[in-house]
Amino acid sequence: MKNNTFFACFLLPVACSLFTGCKDYITEKEPGAAMLNTFFTSVEAANQDIIGCYVPLMWEYNGTYCAEWFIGDIASDDALKGGGSTGDMADAYDFENWKTESTNALLLCIYRGNYQGIGRCNLALQYLAEMDVNKVKDFDQTTKDRLMGEAYFLRAYYYFRLVRIFGGVPLTTTVIDNSSDWACPRSSAKVIYGQILADLDSAQNKLWTINDVPVEQLGRATKGAAQAMLMKVHLYLASPYWASARQDGVDHAAQAKAWGDKIIASGDYTLCTNYWDNFSLAGENGPESVFEIQYKEVPWGDYGEGFGYTAGSFTQILTRSRSSLIGGGWGFNHPTQNLYDEFEEHDARRNLTILVPEQEQMENMAEEYYLGNKNLSFKYGMYLEETSTGGGYGKWGIHATRGPLNNKQIRYADVLLMHAEACLLTGNDGEAINDINQVRERALMPAVGTDYTFYVNGEKHTSTQDLTVTLRHERRMELAMEGHRWFDLVRWGNTKAHMEAYQKQETPEAQAHLATFIEGKHELFPIPSEEIILNDGLNASDQNPGY
Repeated sequence: MKNNTFFACFLLPVACSLFTGCKDYITEKEPGAAMLNTFFTSVEAANQDIIGCYVPLMWEYNGTYCAEWFIGDIASDDALKGGGSTGDMADAYDFENWKTESTNALLLCIYRGNYQGIGRCNLALQYLAEMDVNKVKDFDQTTKDRLMGEAYFLRAYYYFRLVRIFGGVPLTTTVIDNSSDWACPRSSAKVIYGQILADLDSAQNKLWTINDVPVEQLGRATKGAAQAMLMKVHLYLASPYWASARQDGVDHAAQAKAWGDKIIASGDYTLCTNYWDNFSLAGENGPESVFEIQYKEVPWGDYGEGFGYTAGSFTQILTRSRSSLIGGGWGFNHPTQNLYDEFEEHDARRNLTILVPEQEQMENMAEEYYLGNKNLSFKYGMYLEETSTGGGYGKWGIHATRGPLNNKQIRYADVLLMHAEACLLTGNDGEAINDINQVRERALMPAVGTDYTFYVNGEKHTSTQDLTVTLRHERRMELAMEGHRWFDLVRWGNTKAHMEAYQKQETPEAQAHLATFIEGKHELFPIPSEEIILNDGLNASDQNPGY
């Protein structure tokens, strides 16, 4: 259940050094230095600073809405943009149709939000390292290690978000407090992944296990979360698309399996008995949760706008039905018919992922359609349960546009399926089948070995025919509409052929808007042009190919 009181305070009396943004931010030789030197003098201050490192994970608005699922779902075969029209959130329309340019405002928000998170982590790591456990009251080495482990984990997480969207990006691991340090060149994806792995290894050595975290602090990074990310990053580097970023002398597939082995052997996580518990308020930070972004149902920040002005999530209002009868939302992130059709006939996860509205649920059925598609995202938009002042389809009373539902970033089901993938890459098919079957058993679906059938882009497959295809099918079904799909497709390679096969299944209305997918270009998104202008270490030649 939700019990994340450690996120109660969001505005911290701390100067956070940023890599990105306006150069005018740096106007003094050592801006804020005196305040920082006097701030990091207590365990409470150190803890507050680490809490501040988590906050950019929550940000979904800064002039435009910028949740990561705008790429993870909408750029993939899982979802169409939705909304009121093709011009509603035009930047996301460009994502789904291969028309994105470097001036895209949504991309700029994603880029800047993650760099602000990195800046906060750099500051925390620098000043925590200088704190003397022998001179600070109630501050011991175990606590210091844990806090530094959280900062290492979060810095790796922010860089991982950036590298899989943009490829290589500028790397900064120190506090930028002088204008002479502003220029930062673009590093290769290989260098960025190397930093991510180093940070995650430091994190997993310092963090506590989930069983050691007090219940009121659930939601903070743990040893299991760091190990899950190590497995994930190694799995990315073992894949075809990221081959050029592989670390010298490292067997990434074997490393991915080894980290997965550790998490599974720990026994710290289990699948929820009920699949839907993962997407309910009561099920937050539950037994399947490895890492999730924390949100709260508070009206805080009804003034102004921009990063950090609310503690709630916009995902619920963004993805709910446009009909006031079942939500009164904005209707974004429409699950595709292609996704619906890949679910096996009796898979209950389909109706817990996709809502196909009926006429009696709509005030105006025509308004619900987007390019011939009326499907709605159920997982985060239409959760069924009571909140503080009401119940039903995602209704809450404190603020109409901001929801309290946490966002699951890593579930144990994801861990099992990543481990299965690593097992297939290392020739351990039996272990892979066991992992897949645990996920399918929870969904009350036939086990691999019973020769069940499923369809991908209209083509029939048998579960025992090709275990890699079977694993990828199961991963899509289990994690659909959770923001993973696009990044999976890219790392698996052959994105162009897959997306073209899917697009042939799309509605004629949607097909009419598509540009041509260009291999070697569209797997990545452009570095925001405004950041190239602001960062003296970048120039036009640093832009991704084709943009």
